[in-house]
Amino acid sequence: MDLQNEQTEFEERLETIRLGGGKDKQQAQYQRGKLLARERIDQLLDKNSFSELFRFATGKERFPGDGVITGIGKINGQHVCLYAQDFTIAGGTLGAMHAKKICSLMDFAYEKQMPIIGLIDSGGARIQEGIEALHGYGEIFKRNVHYSGKVPQLSIMLGPCAGGAAYSPALSDVIFMVKRISQMFITGPKVLQAISGETMTSEELGGTDVHGTKSGLAHFVAETEQEAFDQVRTFLSYLQETNTRIGHDDKLQEIEACLPKSDCDVYNVKDVITCLADEQQLFELSKGYAKNMVTAFIRLNGETVGVVANNPVHLAGCIDINASDKGARFVRFCHCFSIPILVLEDVSGFIPGKDQECKGLLRHGAKLIYAFAEATVPKITVILRKAYGGAFVALNSKGIGADFVAAWPQASIAVMGHQSSKTILAEAKTNRSDSPYEAAEQGYIDDVIRPRDTRMYLINRFACLHHKRTEIKRHSGNMPM
Repeated sequence: MDLQNEQTEFEERLETIRLGGGKDKQQAQYQRGKLLARERIDQLLDKNSFSELFRFATGKERFPGDGVITGIGKINGQHVCLYAQDFTIAGGTLGAMHAKKICSLMDFAYEKQMPIIGLIDSGGARIQEGIEALHGYGEIFKRNVHYSGKVPQLSIMLGPCAGGAAYSPALSDVIFMVKRISQMFITGPKVLQAISGETMTSEELGGTDVHGTKSGLAHFVAETEQEAFDQVRTFLSYLQETNTRIGHDDKLQEIEACLPKSDCDVYNVKDVITCLADEQQLFELSKGYAKNMVTAFIRLNGETVGVVANNPVHLAGCIDINASDKGARFVRFCHCFSIPILVLEDVSGFIPGKDQECKGLLRHGAKLIYAFAEATVPKITVILRKAYGGAFVALNSKGIGADFVAAWPQASIAVMGHQSSKTILAEAKTNRSDSPYEAAEQGYIDDVIRPRDTRMYLINRFACLHHKRTEIKRHSGNMPM
């Protein structure tokens, strides 16, 4: 074969790969309101940074790339490993070669310590390949687990994800979904109807409303694919080191106006968080789920900090099963990726009642305690208004390993609130005080600070914990909760 023919064949093969499932299938993808796989890669990554791997690989069916694009690129200048399933090729279904390409990419990402990003748009296992396809999922799941907590794993849901295929994103660290095009479920609507007679749409069964507000599986929900890509870029920016330092802003004295004068009134803790953060910015995860517990990233003097905060505007900030799981999962992520943790506490306890007890509040609450006690990153708690009972202990108290605990002067720290204690003790007088000064005198908290001094207190304390050492060297994965 002469050089001209070789060049022609090369160009023809590249064009076949570029066309994916063909122009008709690409047009059908657009009609569904979805971008093509290669367009998604271009929009997510830094311009001209993508380098494809295994682009000529095909499986038994000889599909171009076997329905998945894998490669290396950059986001915010940071190298990432990425795979994008191509729905125009056999519905993005997973065959043996498809799985092999993803597994090889995951192995490379772990070896080079790069984040793994999956752009998922797939009909599930390729029926024609039978058990080989199922085995391929097993190989992916194994890597999801083995690399958990070692490299960040992000799943961007850009189409359907049904059956066993849904377990890979469920095993990843963070899930991004897009309204109207993303669905995840174990059993699809047609199978569900055949089995139980129940009729519902894919959106009702596993859309963004389900996973963004009820199951808690989705950490971010976007209106468009581009918004989801922007969320990914912002998320990864908080995992990168920065040399930017932000000076103290005297306007932060306004933080004192965030709390109401009456203990019976509610407020939004996000207002407090933004007052403390650099440039008054926070990046919240799972904002539609378990709203009584806020989990977010902020920067303090340029350094990323993970925030866990009770939000009194929802369920009075009390901790229930969902809040326990949400908080524990976030704390473990911070622990795995060396992100300091800040707790802003205003909690009267765990939510009482038969319903929560029967559903396992103790078991789920124990996850939160375990996560804080296990975490070896710098950990600071600030008690804003109240900290009662077991919730005081669970939310990063000195007893379970906080590096520093401070309280605002108006804070109340006690076994239980005033009304509950009156009922239990039949209004008997006790010698115990709920004043933060008494807790400080006994060494259960480190300091009492003014709200206006909180930001500088945190910057200084986290700075002195920057080189914190621990004798615990065992690795912890980021197990789903």
